[in-house]
Amino acid sequence: ILKYFDMFLKLKDLTESASFHEIDPNNEGWVYPKDFKEKMEQQKSYTPEEIDFLLQCCETNIDGKIDYMAFTDKFHEPAKEIGFNLAVLLTNLSEHMPNEPRLARFLETAGSVLNYFEPFLGRIEIMGSSKRIERVYFEIKESNIEQWEKPQIKESKRAFFYSIVTEGGDKEKLEAFVNFCEDAIFEMQHASSLMAVKESTGNS
Repeated sequence: ILKYFDMFLKLKDLTESASFHEIDPNNEGWVYPKDFKEKMEQQKSYTPEEIDFLLQCCETNIDGKIDYMAFTDKFHEPAKEIGFNLAVLLTNLSEHMPNEPRLARFLETAGSVLNYFEPFLGRIEIMGSSKRIERVYFEIKESNIEQWEKPQIKESKRAFFYSIVTEGGDKEKLEAFVNFCEDAIFEMQHASSLMAVKESTGNS
C-alpha cells in the first residue's frame, strides 16, 4: 500500500515540473503515452515496473493522448488526503511507542511518505482532559508555507526568538509571543492580498 501512496504522491512533482512542460508547451493538458513514459524515466523517481503500472492506469482519447492533469488529480489528491492521515497516525505511534521494533521497521518502509508530508505537518500542544500535555497535528496548506517563508515573516520570527532569549519574565515572554502572533497574522494576510492582486493582474 505504501508503494502506491509513494507513486501517486510523486505525480504532481512530475507533471508540474519545467521538464514535463516541454512536451506540453501550450499547457493543453494532453500528452502521448510514450512522452509521459520518457518523462517518468528522466525523473528517476520511478522503477520500470512502477512506470508500467502508472501507464496501465491511464486512459487515452481518440487521438491516443493522456489527459495528464485529470490523471494527476484523480490519483494524487486522494493519495495526499489519505496519506496525510496515515502520516499523522504513524507520527503519533512513533512518539508513544519509540522502542517498538516492528513499528520502527514499518516507519523505515514508510520513510518516503513521511518525508513528503513533513513540511505540511503542523503541531500544537494542549492540556488534555487527563491534565497531560497532548500533541495535536494539523495540515499546513502549501500557500501558507509560502507566506511563512516570506522575508518579513522570517524577520518577525528572529525578533520573537531574540526577545524570548533576552527577556527573563514569563509575562514579557507571553507579551512577545502575542506580539509575534499578531505580526505574523497581519504579514501573512498582507502577503496573501499581494499575491491575489498579482494573480488578478497577470490574468487580465
